[in-house]
Amino acid sequence: MLSYIAKRLLLMIPLVIGITLITFIVVHLAPGGPVEVETEMSMKASAQARENLKKLYGLDKPLHEQYFAWLKRLLTFDFGTSFVDGRPVSGKIAERIPVTLEINVLSLALIFALAVPIGVLAATRQYSLFDKLTTVFVFLGFSTPTFWLALLCMILFGVTLGILPISGIRSIDAAEMGSVERLFDHLKHLVLPVALSAFGGIAGLSRYSRSSMLEVIRQDYIRTARAKGLQESTVLTRHALRNALMPVVTILGLSVPGLIGGAVIFETIFAIPGMGQLFYASAMSRDYPTIMGILVIGAVLTLVGNLLADISYALVDPRIRVKGDT
Repeated sequence: MLSYIAKRLLLMIPLVIGITLITFIVVHLAPGGPVEVETEMSMKASAQARENLKKLYGLDKPLHEQYFAWLKRLLTFDFGTSFVDGRPVSGKIAERIPVTLEINVLSLALIFALAVPIGVLAATRQYSLFDKLTTVFVFLGFSTPTFWLALLCMILFGVTLGILPISGIRSIDAAEMGSVERLFDHLKHLVLPVALSAFGGIAGLSRYSRSSMLEVIRQDYIRTARAKGLQESTVLTRHALRNALMPVVTILGLSVPGLIGGAVIFETIFAIPGMGQLFYASAMSRDYPTIMGILVIGAVLTLVGNLLADISYALVDPRIRVKGDT
């Protein structure tokens, strides 16, 4: 297992380089650039001023030279300097990433805490009232635009009822509060973003869990376990559930990149200063170093998520063994 993990980690290096090369080219091929964005509103910006900005940002060099210069800095974990405010990109990301991780980790935990039990119960009670209600919930979860639902919840809970805040992650007077009161204030600000972020995920993952559980409980070894006189709870938890979790593990691995890149909508709606909001603002201003820094983190998380999914297979299903020579 250790040798397998080591090989996968080494394989990530050329994959990350290939991903960064493609994204670097695509980002620079997008219409408009940082120079155009900064000077389009200034009628006094001369051609010489634009050329000076290009030299300042290093955009006057051929694209391949720009990439290798950026890659050289990346090898030292230097994401460069932002075109917008001249700050180090790593510092800007370090400021924003804790908020995004907090919201998305809580959302992911809520999804798995609710979706798996809902899916298992729906599968073991197929065609019951509970199964029909969860089916309706799934269709609502897939068909309801999340941004529209977020606006409705803001109006209901924030404006009409006035029980939940609708913007930011803390109140203006949070510094004057005690530690306990400040904690509850922070949790209140997280309720709507976390719940709405998890809404669609709960609907989707519960359907995956239900389908997988239905397939497993129809297998011969489940009938054998029941014929041996084992209790139904033992059959479901010890024999069926572990095998039914295989697709869920795959979804978990694919969900890891979303911890960083999946919060653009919610952070914009709720005015949360996180990575999603930073990425959107950087894309609009053509801040290439910041965009590339966020994309690199997303690429690494994608590869790590796939590796964690492969490792989890062996933990969930004991029949799967990864040999060192594979």
